[in-house]
Amino acid sequence: MSLRTPDLLFTAIAPAIWGSTYIVTTQYLPNFSPMTVAMLRALPAGLLLVMIVRQIPTGIWWMRIFILGALNISLFWSLLFISVYRLPGGVAATVGAVQPLMVVFISAALLGSPIRLM
Repeated sequence: MSLRTPDLLFTAIAPAIWGSTYIVTTQYLPNFSPMTVAMLRALPAGLLLVMIVRQIPTGIWWMRIFILGALNISLFWSLLFISVYRLPGGVAATVGAVQPLMVVFISAALLGSPIRLM
């Protein structure tokens, strides 16, 4: 299977932007509060989603959106940027990269989930 160059470039954009979070936060945005940086990071994606999906959620979806927004976006990104402000960029990036492995081991210990390679 061959990838076209534009597809490869678009695929590389998301990890490059995500990986730049730590260096940009520690080097270029020291005058802002961590909460402001978290808001500036999440706001463009949220506005883009509002423009793309032009349908108002109904019923139970409002509660699901609230929980997802409160836990995954607000809490996670706020804590992420607070830690990036207090740690060197490389340490924060390493901790962020190891996070999926920590989730695997914690879920195995607490929930009894088996650890499989594939």
